[in-house]
Amino acid sequence: MRSGFVSIIGRPNVGKSTLLNALLNFKVAITSDKAQTTRNIIQGIYNEKDTQIIFLDTPGIHKPKGKLGKILNKESYSLTKDVDAILFVVDAKEGLGNGDKFILESLKKSNAPVILVLNKIDGMSREKLFFRISEYKDIFPFSDIVPVSALEKDNTDHLIEVIKKYLTDIVRYFEEDMVTSNSLSFMASELVREKLLQVTIEEVPHSLTCITTKFEEKNSIVHICVDIIVDRDSIKRIVIGSHGERLKSVGSLARKELETMIGKQVYLELFVKTVKNWKEKTNYLKEFGFDELNLK
Repeated sequence: MRSGFVSIIGRPNVGKSTLLNALLNFKVAITSDKAQTTRNIIQGIYNEKDTQIIFLDTPGIHKPKGKLGKILNKESYSLTKDVDAILFVVDAKEGLGNGDKFILESLKKSNAPVILVLNKIDGMSREKLFFRISEYKDIFPFSDIVPVSALEKDNTDHLIEVIKKYLTDIVRYFEEDMVTSNSLSFMASELVREKLLQVTIEEVPHSLTCITTKFEEKNSIVHICVDIIVDRDSIKRIVIGSHGERLKSVGSLARKELETMIGKQVYLELFVKTVKNWKEKTNYLKEFGFDELNLK
């Protein structure tokens, strides 16, 4: 039996959550084409008969703006310690940037082996891929380098085999049928946020968060209430949409996915609330689950 913990680190929007879902062959992390989609540490559990890998998907490391940005960075950096390996995920098409160099400088302080995962290789020529590999290899002593396309699930099986070399534990931490330790209540709020990211304009995602306030499971139905917190009334109007159509669309999309996930009928209620400047107020950040005081 081999097991261990593996962190997924990288800049925003390089496909970390898509990679996690591909490795597990199950959706545990929301995805979108907007940066900073992941706001919390998402735990995904990969199981084989003699192997268990606990993946930790982290918020994208970036130059922080404001208190929330600093907390998200702190969450990510906290998971470069006491893990068996680190997957440093980059956008192979985009290439080496200052954000990558910034993260790699901090990873030099970690004792864990760092595996370079070149994501989004679909459509790339062999010559360009080799150039990208040498570009990164010149600036950091990676333990392994694995090109993948998380979207196409290309070479993800090989990545699992590479990770197995670095597992150091011999116990199974979770039951074999578990794919995440995150609660259904948390996943409900995340799915609502994902649907909001899909149907709203660029400025909206950074101005809102979602909190499940009720998760009541009965024999054949689950009653879920989710508060959508925005930082100003203008965003509230965008989220609700004309005659409430956008909010109805978000609710319908989230409800259908939740019903598939839970296996029961879902009654989903959404409430939009304005909490001005919530991203800069410690009491609200703690209430909404972004508690920097709990991060070592």
